[in-house]
Amino acid sequence: MKFSYRCTDCGLSLEIKPNVQLCPACSSSGQPDKPLKGVLETVCEGTPDASPFDETVDFIHQLLPVEKKYFPSIPVGMTPLWEPENLRKRLNLKNLFIKDDTLNPTGSLKDRASFLVAAFARKYKITDIVVASTGNAASSMAGIGAAAGLNVKIFIPSSAPKAKMVQALQYGADVTLVDGTYDLAFEKSIEYTNKYGGMNRNTAYNPLTLEGKKTAALEVFAQMRRVPDHVFVPVGDGVILGGLYRGFIDLFEKGYTDKIPVIHSVQAEGSSAINRALAGGGFTAPVKSDTIADSISVDIPRNGYYAVNMLKKYSGTGVTVTDKEILEAQKTLASSTGLFAEPSSASALAGLLKIRDSIDDNAYTALIVTGNGLKDIDGAMRALKMEGEKLA
Repeated sequence: MKFSYRCTDCGLSLEIKPNVQLCPACSSSGQPDKPLKGVLETVCEGTPDASPFDETVDFIHQLLPVEKKYFPSIPVGMTPLWEPENLRKRLNLKNLFIKDDTLNPTGSLKDRASFLVAAFARKYKITDIVVASTGNAASSMAGIGAAAGLNVKIFIPSSAPKAKMVQALQYGADVTLVDGTYDLAFEKSIEYTNKYGGMNRNTAYNPLTLEGKKTAALEVFAQMRRVPDHVFVPVGDGVILGGLYRGFIDLFEKGYTDKIPVIHSVQAEGSSAINRALAGGGFTAPVKSDTIADSISVDIPRNGYYAVNMLKKYSGTGVTVTDKEILEAQKTLASSTGLFAEPSSASALAGLLKIRDSIDDNAYTALIVTGNGLKDIDGAMRALKMEGEKLA
């Protein structure tokens, strides 16, 4: 197998090596109030020897640009694909599935990106990782970094859920609280690596984050034994969405499937820059985010151009939901399946509920549930109090 980076703007091919993070030809044309220009995707030449169905783990590793031996000994990925009986009956969708990434080691899908970043760091003897996050990427990189023996420096908004901060601190990370938004934390982390060095793990800025998250798509294919017709995914920066597209595109280009699923970008009404750009023809000035779904709360979606291009190219849709719809979906998911997801993750179900009538009853549909509900209980507690539920 042969791997290289490719610029998603100009198509320039680049060698995969440390300090290659954005296309040098395109990144300079970026604007501070717009998504990143020159985001890199990984191109994989060749076909795996392993079977996607019988040797799934080996199959996936053969599609990643770092050899298996460099990955730390922590069980990331191969999370369950649920067949939620009660929810299927409730929605009359007999082929509804839930990809449950709350069962990754630190409780979120972000572990997939951190896992690959850690492996890359070990391969190239990099010891220091820096990341900005609303919480999940921070706790994820801290946890996976601990297993890999790496030093992790985190920039996180002071308003982030305490559970995510505690996670990162327990894992031994150096945490800097930022009095501002995720976007400010992002900029401060870039300033830090520019001054002090280390590998920056920021989503979209580091191409391995896009590549690592494609493993969720590869697993859904292996577990479902087919590509789904529809995929609903929570979207903030657009990197999970982009990673899913990369995985399904790999499967398509290598002849394992003859289609790309319809992917639905589900965003909170108070943080919907990608969906607005998809509907309105481009990215305008940033709008201050205001949503209970902190993990998908961003003013400037760093992977915005790539996400919108993929949605247009493969007939994806944008579904925007309110905080009320997110909290209702969170309760519906928990009370019908036993899966407690944080608000951002529950938005995937909120998106499905919003456009259920447009989905064929027999369609194979996957909900990507990205984070555990115990990471952020404040929203759920407020919703329960409004419903009159007793809270000890």
